[in-house]
Amino acid sequence: MDIAEARSLGDVVRIQAKVRPDAVVWEFEGRETSFATFDQHTNQVANGLIALGLKPGDRIGYLGKNSDAYFEIVYGAAKAGVVMAPINWRLAPPEIAFIVRDAGAKVLFVGPEFIDQARGLLPQFESPPVVIAAEGGAPDWRRFAGWRDGQSANDPMTPVAWEDVALQLYTSGTTGHPKGAMLSHRAMLGPRLVPGAAEIAWNRWTPEDVSLVAMPVFHIGGTGWGSLGVYNGARGVIAREFDPNRVLDFIENHRISKMFMVPAAMQFVVRQPRAREVDYSCLKYLLYGASPIPLDLLKECMEVFGCGFVQMYGMTETCGTIVALPPEDHDPAGNPRMRSAGVPLPGVEIAILDEAGNRLPTGEVGEIATRSIANMTGYWNLPDATAKTIDGEGWLRTGDAGYLDDDGYVFIHDRVKDMIITGGENVYPAEVENAIFGHPGVADVAVIGVPDERWGEAVKAVVVRKAGADASPTEIIAWARERIAAYKAPKSVDYIEALPRNASGKILRRELREPYWAGLDRRVS
Repeated sequence: MDIAEARSLGDVVRIQAKVRPDAVVWEFEGRETSFATFDQHTNQVANGLIALGLKPGDRIGYLGKNSDAYFEIVYGAAKAGVVMAPINWRLAPPEIAFIVRDAGAKVLFVGPEFIDQARGLLPQFESPPVVIAAEGGAPDWRRFAGWRDGQSANDPMTPVAWEDVALQLYTSGTTGHPKGAMLSHRAMLGPRLVPGAAEIAWNRWTPEDVSLVAMPVFHIGGTGWGSLGVYNGARGVIAREFDPNRVLDFIENHRISKMFMVPAAMQFVVRQPRAREVDYSCLKYLLYGASPIPLDLLKECMEVFGCGFVQMYGMTETCGTIVALPPEDHDPAGNPRMRSAGVPLPGVEIAILDEAGNRLPTGEVGEIATRSIANMTGYWNLPDATAKTIDGEGWLRTGDAGYLDDDGYVFIHDRVKDMIITGGENVYPAEVENAIFGHPGVADVAVIGVPDERWGEAVKAVVVRKAGADASPTEIIAWARERIAAYKAPKSVDYIEALPRNASGKILRRELREPYWAGLDRRVS
């Protein structure tokens, strides 16, 4: 049986266990798991969930950091037709409780760092989920390894359809309650089957590849990236959590050949004192995305890592990457295409729409819409929100503003909701941030709109200074005005110790905006 015949995540494990039973699929804190053992463990997880009374379509939750146990639970659930809903452990307790309740999780797997937090949440539920300690540490709860090993190792062979939901990933929730994006087995596996997809050089994998799973598993960049390695029969090295110094250790000691990081993480790694002393000869590709990257930071990373760089654009609702900027478009000297997100992957359609849903011509900024096999099924129990996001023809509105050039490259300006309107002109924060980031005294920057009696909104830069630097507001504004139109340049600059970001690395502009708009009925002018 060929991997291309897999029609569920469970099939992927079954096939790889037959093709390469003794090869290592996971390495985690000194423990190695072969594909054969992974297949057995996922059978046991599936049988354990069935024994607890779960039926196909039921949801389970995972509140914990990255581990090999998490992936056993994901793929074991898939073999039982059960849906995994991992929870962002950085959320506040009420937000975690909301997700558990919203998903209707029948079982909650809890990592050792969150046992006390989970204990505090359980009394809030009329019918609390069954709790299993993912790595022990709670004597009164079942321990995952013991629970798993007490189950039959026979494959339950529960029927699972191509269109059935495999994962329910909750959106970042920068406004309102998080929404559960339902990702089917089709969305997870289908993009690999599109003609030409696996022939792209940077998208080709071999069983000799070693990938680093360092982004959190509650994010598509964690679970999706880890699952991509399983599909391709590669070894996955799992980092419990992102630590820039440990990332350098992993690259050197485990001979990492491929990894995915968000730009904020790249910045932390490249600024480590020993970053320029590490041997990167094993590293073939560094894939990055989930938020815009300043051009100067990208150039710095290219100089230090010396590997192939691939920018990836996508979102939870598109099961990750739909547009990519390949290594050949990355030039250390810089070029216009490096400001783009790249071109659509095979099988992905992109359109730029106005507010009425009409297609805009090349070069005009509008909302980016996409249609592909990777689109989500919809938002869990939110038909109205689903209908606003995906139309009857399958076009998914991304909420991002951008345009297409004559060669089909996608240029992202920013989230539509973050657009600043000053004096009737539209300003997109990412464009201003890119202009400011190269200033020698600026370590990080976010741009927001603040109330202005004359212009409605004024552009403000919130800057993190580099250590020892004295970047004055006048210098920063002048620097920006040399690189972008005067009306786009900041009118004022404030300073901050660190920018607030969510787990995906995206700047929480709402938090930055809040003090300036406090007391006003409207948050736009």
